[in-house]
Amino acid sequence: MKASPECRDCLQRLVCQATELATDHEPVRAKAKEKGLEVIGKHFSLDAITIVIATKIHDVVKKVTGNPDPYREMKDKEIAMARELFREAIQNHRDGFKGLLKLAALGNAIDFFKPLESVKADMKRRIEFVIDNSDKFEAKLKHAQKMLYLADNAGEVFFDLPLLHYLRHFARVIYVIKEAPVQNDITLDDMKRADVEADVGEVMTTGTATPGIDFSVASEEFKGEFAASDLVFAKGMGYWETLSELPAEGRVFYCLRAKCRPVAASLGVPLDSYVAMLR
Repeated sequence: MKASPECRDCLQRLVCQATELATDHEPVRAKAKEKGLEVIGKHFSLDAITIVIATKIHDVVKKVTGNPDPYREMKDKEIAMARELFREAIQNHRDGFKGLLKLAALGNAIDFFKPLESVKADMKRRIEFVIDNSDKFEAKLKHAQKMLYLADNAGEVFFDLPLLHYLRHFARVIYVIKEAPVQNDITLDDMKRADVEADVGEVMTTGTATPGIDFSVASEEFKGEFAASDLVFAKGMGYWETLSELPAEGRVFYCLRAKCRPVAASLGVPLDSYVAMLR
């Protein structure tokens, strides 16, 4: 997915967010913000993929502030909040693929920067997929041998687990996380803090600290597993923004909430719609 004009404003907000989380030292924060905005000025165009620019922003903020994980405190709070929300949400979702898929999608509504009561209200919304290829995916699942489950944010892991366990009745499923911290994407350290390592089971990383997947810097191991997998379950907008640039092969299943207008427009759905699309 290529950038749209309003993506520039979003990237500028990301610079401010990341620098504010990275340090309380105002001169350092100002320097990091300056360097982050320079990244946008140098790399932004309507032919660019915003995830690639966002990665460069995070890299420069980490370097200037000396903070390798600016979102650490936020992620800890997100994990605690998500654990509580999951206990409530699991009561309202049936077993079976479709019910567990909706539960996993519900986790994508978690947004630490929203008030808790607003997030709780989102959790109570009935999920209907505006694009729903879940039947096609389920049919392919029955013939799959290996699948990658591309994980999104740290707090979503609780919502992923029931579906992950279900999928493993059919195929070997590898839960894919990030090698190192970037935004609030889940890492091995986050899994340990959430105490879910044993529940998650087989794990690998992308070899990167990038939102979504940037194949130009991904590890050879990950690229090999991606190419060899029968199916790929891609959770969250970052994967749509990056993997949608690949040819459609009918094996990547996107599960996400379209939280911004450019993503919603690229999918052809209303803002805040849920999507379960096989492409």
